[in-house]
Amino acid sequence: MPALEVICSLIGWLCLYLLFCSTFSHRGPEWNCRLVTLTHGVIIVLLTAYVVFVDGPWPFTHAGTENTDLQIFALAVCLGYFFFDLGWCVCYRSEGPVMLAHHAASIVGILLALLMGVSGCETCGVIFGSEITNPLLQSRWFLRQLGLYDSLLGDAVDLLFILLFATVRVGLGTVMFYCELTSPRTLLIMKFGGVVMYLLAWVFMVDIARFGYKKTRAKYRKWMVNRELKETSEEKPVGHEE
Repeated sequence: MPALEVICSLIGWLCLYLLFCSTFSHRGPEWNCRLVTLTHGVIIVLLTAYVVFVDGPWPFTHAGTENTDLQIFALAVCLGYFFFDLGWCVCYRSEGPVMLAHHAASIVGILLALLMGVSGCETCGVIFGSEITNPLLQSRWFLRQLGLYDSLLGDAVDLLFILLFATVRVGLGTVMFYCELTSPRTLLIMKFGGVVMYLLAWVFMVDIARFGYKKTRAKYRKWMVNRELKETSEEKPVGHEE
């Protein structure tokens, strides 16, 4: 268990948060915490993408294998962040039970992979699939705060977020889930953790689908109203003959 790396990661994310607090002192705590979350999302997606697609091994065929040094490093960086973010969420009571359960399950899953020294490749794959939509989620929040959400840019961010979540986290996540369950090397406790994370992904997917439906319906209604107003304004008044 690379305890020192995890502690250094936690201290690093905390220092980054304090740096943002001093730099953006006119902003609230959530603004600065989300900047840390955005930074972590970008870094961990790039790091786990390298671990999964370049360094290897391939998680779909090597689930349950021994952890590599780079996998351990990536897991330690991510675990330190989740400790920081969970502590912040509990302190400020900013998240509901589902998100807190997601954080807790992520911490337990990463801890198990580090403590047992196996399943690092599929854990990194799960982190990649889970965090790839995070920068878009944070961008959406920042656009709202800046008053830029109700625009073409906001629509593009929402659309890309929904597509990525459905294809990567749920689509590829289902394949990853199947490979983990059927792998003879994967320990039973890691398979149970995979079940928990997969169920949480579907809980989020249902909420996202509802959001997408409501937004699409609102956009359609707005388009219909604007169309009716345009047609009304283009109609010429009929004159009366004397």
